[in-house]
Amino acid sequence: MNKAAAETTGAKSAAVSKGMLDGVRVIEIADESAEYCGLLLAGLGADVIKIEPPGGGATRRIGPFLDDEPHPDRSLHFWTYNRGKKSVILDLTAGADRNRLLLLLEGADVLLDSTRGGMAGVLGMTRDALLARFPGLVLSRMTPFGDTGPWKDYAGSDLVHLALGGVMMNCGYDPEPDGHYALAPIAPQAWQAYHIAGEQLAIAIVAALLARQRDGKGQDVSCAIHDAVSKNTELDLMYWVMRRVPLYRQTGRHAREKIDPVPTISQTRDGRWFLTWIAARQNQDEIVDFFARHGFTEGVREALPRPPSNARPVVGGRDIPGTGETDERAVALDAIIRDFTRAFTAEDMPWREAQDVGLLWSPLRKPHEAADDPHWLERQTLADVDHPELGCSFRYVTSKWLSNATAWQIGRRAPLLGEDTSAVLGAPIAPVRVEPSLRKAEPPRLAANGKPFALQNIRILDFSWFLASAGGTRFMAGLGAECLKVEWKGNPDTRFAAMAPVGGRAARAVATGPVPGETDPSMGGQFNNKNSGKRGFSLNIKHPRGLDIAKRLVAMSDVVAEGFSPGVLERLGLGYDVMRQIKPDIIYVQQSGMGTRGTYGRMRTVGPVAAAFAGVSEMSGMPEPAMPTGWGYSFLDWMGAYGFALATLGALYHRGRTGEGQWIDSSQCESGIFLNGTAILDWSVNGRIAPRTGNRSPHKLAAPHGAFRCAGTDRWLAIACFTEAEWISLAKVAGRQHWLADPRFATLDARLANQDALEAEVTAWTRGEDAFALMHRLQAAGIPAGVCQTAQDKIERDPQLAALEWLTEVTGTRIGRWPVAELPMKFSRSTAHIGGITERGAPMYGEDNVYVLRDLLGFDEADIRKLAEDDVI
Repeated sequence: MNKAAAETTGAKSAAVSKGMLDGVRVIEIADESAEYCGLLLAGLGADVIKIEPPGGGATRRIGPFLDDEPHPDRSLHFWTYNRGKKSVILDLTAGADRNRLLLLLEGADVLLDSTRGGMAGVLGMTRDALLARFPGLVLSRMTPFGDTGPWKDYAGSDLVHLALGGVMMNCGYDPEPDGHYALAPIAPQAWQAYHIAGEQLAIAIVAALLARQRDGKGQDVSCAIHDAVSKNTELDLMYWVMRRVPLYRQTGRHAREKIDPVPTISQTRDGRWFLTWIAARQNQDEIVDFFARHGFTEGVREALPRPPSNARPVVGGRDIPGTGETDERAVALDAIIRDFTRAFTAEDMPWREAQDVGLLWSPLRKPHEAADDPHWLERQTLADVDHPELGCSFRYVTSKWLSNATAWQIGRRAPLLGEDTSAVLGAPIAPVRVEPSLRKAEPPRLAANGKPFALQNIRILDFSWFLASAGGTRFMAGLGAECLKVEWKGNPDTRFAAMAPVGGRAARAVATGPVPGETDPSMGGQFNNKNSGKRGFSLNIKHPRGLDIAKRLVAMSDVVAEGFSPGVLERLGLGYDVMRQIKPDIIYVQQSGMGTRGTYGRMRTVGPVAAAFAGVSEMSGMPEPAMPTGWGYSFLDWMGAYGFALATLGALYHRGRTGEGQWIDSSQCESGIFLNGTAILDWSVNGRIAPRTGNRSPHKLAAPHGAFRCAGTDRWLAIACFTEAEWISLAKVAGRQHWLADPRFATLDARLANQDALEAEVTAWTRGEDAFALMHRLQAAGIPAGVCQTAQDKIERDPQLAALEWLTEVTGTRIGRWPVAELPMKFSRSTAHIGGITERGAPMYGEDNVYVLRDLLGFDEADIRKLAEDDVI
């Protein structure tokens, strides 16, 4: 047993203060699809009681294991996703234990259920009956494909959901020079489908608790993994919606309309990978000097990106990172950078020096390399958790953000099987008593469907931009908050991507190929998707009058949200100390790449940099010596956005109970480190460095488990066989009975030992099959299978997403009416609607200036004209 990691200096496992969800009790009946959601709730301070059958839940049998010895109490997977919870054994086939569960529900605020209707059968009552008996209960359900639709009974798995959701078709290796893909798309490993859905179900649960604060009523809340994952891709969806453009996956960089000839990662002399992305168009003298200091002078200045043109429109937008045009200068610069990187070992690579001159450089860290980093230990992103039964401690990932008023609850190590049965069942049950919010009740705002929004009368002064923060307030707007999106023309948001087609919706409707896009920054489809439902306000807070207006808006807001580099608002005179003097209970939610507190606060970061530094990029791809593929989009922008929304909702819930505001310091990189919990724990416990495994399942053993070529161009089908029954059914569907007699495939262990041969046999069969037809045949036989879908597939060929109403049409003032991704959570009593209270698409720059200045702040028309003349708005 490796205890070295536990002996290094780090944060202790004792909780330092209260959690956002203190006092909330959760009953969890969940497998790997929802345990991550329960982990989030426990980290926020909820008391999570995990109900397990005799012998323990199935996830106790997922590896890796302590000392590689399988045992229900030695699963590091279970340890990771169940830290801070309690274990109660109930045999729900027995009447007495069913009654004990009902008794526990008397005192529960939330039931977290991933049994796909199993609870209804066990308890003998419908969801409506359950809510009638427990009117304050938030019944939260994770399902693979939802409650309705033609695929509702299909079998899911992490691999299958990443395939059907479109993630895989964004991630993988470059095509051959002729455009043919020789290698399958890649499913980024480490349970990412369940992470994606778990984050969004947690958001829904806290939103439902906030609704309950208002009226005392619980409700049914559900999230379909297929729906959630399908909305997690970044550019492909809106490129197809707006311009009928497919994107191409490529190694280590964003999926794009055209294959980019310039990789963004380079290899050092000793074989490690670095992100070496030059997007900076400023500081060019410093960049040239940096290369010269290390002996690289020839051609550097000539190859650097051209500085911005003075002819650029005053009010514009910027490209989303990874989507800009590549020219011959970039190709020449890439050659210089590759030579530069090969001149160093990983230890000597001067990436911090490169950062100092404005370059977006970072090592592609392996997950365990965060575990001893003082920056993350100071932030309690990782901490040592005691295992008294083993007489030692191990390092865990424990936190996603810092706050001055609440803290992530590290909690004890995961419970031993049934450890808390006697204590929990023997304790008196206090019936749920819903304490109303301390805020004054007001008439509810209703969505277009007539239901009240989950959030009511919440205003956000929204300085967010890009996706990592703007995506967070997107959720808040869709849940009913009024978001005043602040922009300034000198530093506009990322408006250029997936532009509306020339000719508008009519041109798109008749298109049979890609349609050229508009150049007007108000016509960005990607911007429309991530900012629907918000109001647009232009404000120059560098101007004294602009700062005064911002302060007046703080006084009438509940939340100030921003995604700038650390210290920007503070230097402009609007730091947290100023905010809370104006409004003592203000909630200030800040998200940067690395967080404000710590040694990396000024590190230049966008989503791919955060993913590289967090260890997420390194974990995706074929085993070494193959290069990592990373993600084909800014995955940590989305994961950061989910955390941003969850932090805001948790802070609102805490304020509703206590009247206390807070400052939350979150980071994209932490959101990525949090996903690598099992890999980091395996390193701490067993001294093992996590390998890349391609599309194979490293710990929940399955074979075959991968993406197999089918008939047609770049067509692939994900297949996962975990059980003998699934394997036998696969052989029967394939008409390959001889597989069952082949000693190489006779047992799961044999199939795992012969995966290369097995995959060759499966591919020989699938390559002549239609991917969709074969998926349906396999699903009918009970085998988890899913087509690696493109954005076109999801929009035009996926009846399940259509049944879930995964897209909603909204109308923007200039861009017109277009579909955007709806929030994936479903509420029985409240609602979420991406059009928000404005019932429209994303705002044009400064579109709601008159509303903000006249209706909210009382300026007259002459005042507003003067503000415009003085460059304040």
